[in-house]
Amino acid sequence: MLKPSLQLKLGQQLTMTPQLQQAIRLLQLPALELQAHIRELLETNVMLESVEENAGALEPETAEAREATEAPESAEDRAGIEVIEDDWGARSSGPAAEPSWSGDDEDRQQDFADASGQSLQEYLLWQLELARLSPRELAIARAVVDAINDDGYLTEPLEEIADTLKPELQCQPTEVETVLERVQALDPPGIGARSIGECIELQLRQLEPATPGLATAVAIARHHLERMAGREFAALKRELRASDEELACALALVRSCHPRPGAMVSNEAAEYVVPDVFVRRTDRGWTVEINSATLPRVRLNHSYANLLGRSASHASLRTQLQEARWLLKSLEIRHETLVKVARSIVERQVEFLEHGEEHMRPMILKDIAEAVGMHESTISRVTSGKYMHTPRGVFELRYFFSSQIEGADGSGTSSTAIRAKIRKLLKEENPLAPLSDGRIAELLSAAGIPVARRTVAKYREAMNIPSSSERKRSGALPT
Repeated sequence: MLKPSLQLKLGQQLTMTPQLQQAIRLLQLPALELQAHIRELLETNVMLESVEENAGALEPETAEAREATEAPESAEDRAGIEVIEDDWGARSSGPAAEPSWSGDDEDRQQDFADASGQSLQEYLLWQLELARLSPRELAIARAVVDAINDDGYLTEPLEEIADTLKPELQCQPTEVETVLERVQALDPPGIGARSIGECIELQLRQLEPATPGLATAVAIARHHLERMAGREFAALKRELRASDEELACALALVRSCHPRPGAMVSNEAAEYVVPDVFVRRTDRGWTVEINSATLPRVRLNHSYANLLGRSASHASLRTQLQEARWLLKSLEIRHETLVKVARSIVERQVEFLEHGEEHMRPMILKDIAEAVGMHESTISRVTSGKYMHTPRGVFELRYFFSSQIEGADGSGTSSTAIRAKIRKLLKEENPLAPLSDGRIAELLSAAGIPVARRTVAKYREAMNIPSSSERKRSGALPT
């Protein structure tokens, strides 16, 4: 018979505390989302306040002391990789004078897109108001503009456009077509076309009549776009009775036309990638600097915190005070983790920074996790949506991680380096005798990188490079 009893057991269990959950969430947030999150907290938590800082963010003696203590450690212990600290923690707790979320704007000027928000229809209507049209023609032109989509094409038949004007205005499709010609003369070139051929022809008509190959280009736009897309250049040359030089000029003119003219007028503001880390080459080696523009300028509001005292009341304010302290600690952890990961990446990819993609070292999350003493999942979070500005461009931190292919000598080559080598071989090939995937695999194997033909084909297709037969057909045409 079973009897109830009490038992005492000891065990260990990992619990996701609210503090840990917040630290993980902030760690994986990109810079812009992090700043938006901080602004929301500033509005709801009175224990937080934005830091106001003047142009000289650090006192001279503070900067000199920091360089004296950190520069030797970076040079000796980190193999020439210097970290330029931003003293984020000191700024988050000290006084300052001038509000700023952008850091040292004078050192790194940022360009911003035109945020006027003018749509394609508004741009066309503005031109119509200056075209000296009669009230009747202007009404028809407005209906035509309303039927143009964002790509710049007329999507409705002329009969339906005429019907939409009834009963206020009675007109025939022929009159609508006459007004359409006026609309097609507006900017951007090719607007109001009813097909891709008409769009290209409208753009070609704006060129000088004496342009070499213009008549042939117009004929291709009218009747032979499918043959051009299929690279049937021999058939084009025969049907148009054109020489090689004339056909080459005509094809160049057609390719120079924009297939979606409406896209040149967009009301969407351009989005810019804001790097989280700057990597620069100096006389002392490579330096890693956190972008101060992405650092949240927030600190604890000591005025409210000191008013609480030891009173048992104001439980809600005490909760907000605890949440504010958790937030500042989480932000500090995020900053330190990003510095460690960025420095470790630069240490392993110095060859890439100095010589290019062909010298990219194979690297996986485990390598960085072991170097900084963290879990692989933490490295995955901190590299997601974070960008590094290098002399070779702006790359997401995930870009530096790639798989490895063992070489003949036992060393490994990253997949990024292999793609760069394939791209270099194809760039130097003879257009009349392009390299096949098998031949590329042989050349790479001779260089100590044994790869299969199907691997070369996979990398080539990932780079949107056509096959050797397709490259040969396009290369047979004189340029």
